[in-house]
Amino acid sequence: MASTDLDDLNKKFSLDNHYLKFKAGEGGIPLVEIENEFATAVISLQGAHIMSWIPGGEEDVIWLSANATFAMGKSVRGGIPICWPWFGAHESKTRFPAHGFARTVLWTVKQTQALENGETQILFQLDTSELDEKIQAMWPQATLAVYKITMGKILTLELVTSNMSSKALMLGQAFHTYFNVSDIEQTRVTGLEGKDYLDKTTGFERKTQAGPITVMQEVDRVYLQTADDVVIDDVKRKIKIEKEGSLSTVVWNPWQEVADKMGDLGKEGYRHMLCVESANAVEDIITIAPGESHTLRATYTIN
Repeated sequence: MASTDLDDLNKKFSLDNHYLKFKAGEGGIPLVEIENEFATAVISLQGAHIMSWIPGGEEDVIWLSANATFAMGKSVRGGIPICWPWFGAHESKTRFPAHGFARTVLWTVKQTQALENGETQILFQLDTSELDEKIQAMWPQATLAVYKITMGKILTLELVTSNMSSKALMLGQAFHTYFNVSDIEQTRVTGLEGKDYLDKTTGFERKTQAGPITVMQEVDRVYLQTADDVVIDDVKRKIKIEKEGSLSTVVWNPWQEVADKMGDLGKEGYRHMLCVESANAVEDIITIAPGESHTLRATYTIN
């Protein structure tokens, strides 16, 4: 089980030449603060949830709602939640939590490392065989997730899912990243031109993207068979998203009417966030044979 003893975590995983410290966060949820010569980051142990990444000289690249609530077992609005081991609603059990359970359970810290290039690396693990009976009833297949975060001027996320059971595993997943943008109406996304997508706002109607993506109303789309790089072109900067092991790209902004109903997005919060998610979802879910693994990797660079 994941340790939440802060003294024990600091004793085992603090780094001499990089700042890395475990603290009690809001709601009593432990978090880790990291700082190196390139950037700072804050990561919650619940969900191994990145809540902030600030490269030197930049505003926070990650958007976190001013109205976010922090409580054990509850998802947080903003940051980089991990959707796993299914994406969206469960295909057959509507009472199961949307986007799986990985974002609402404590992950185990396995390793921290100061790399020679000045970056900081932290390794988390989630072993489903160690979770409570309620979650194991939802997901009886023994599955191991190992999540490596490498933080510096570039942020790299690597999630390795291993099937420890005797049956094939069907995996849906995403890095559900909320990017911080200056003004959603002046933001566009390039790299998905000509790609087919399923539009949730029109009953998952299949459409084809014409030109860059702009957001002037609710956008909730799953772009299919998309392995290419994507760029968020903000008025102040460009955020490049490179990925491997991902066949879907999800683009989401709830716009005002939906945001107001959500309650935790903050006043006009939708104007300053855009989710562009490296995923395997809907038609692109992954099959992992017994004893095999799959790696989902994403890299974020500021230009």
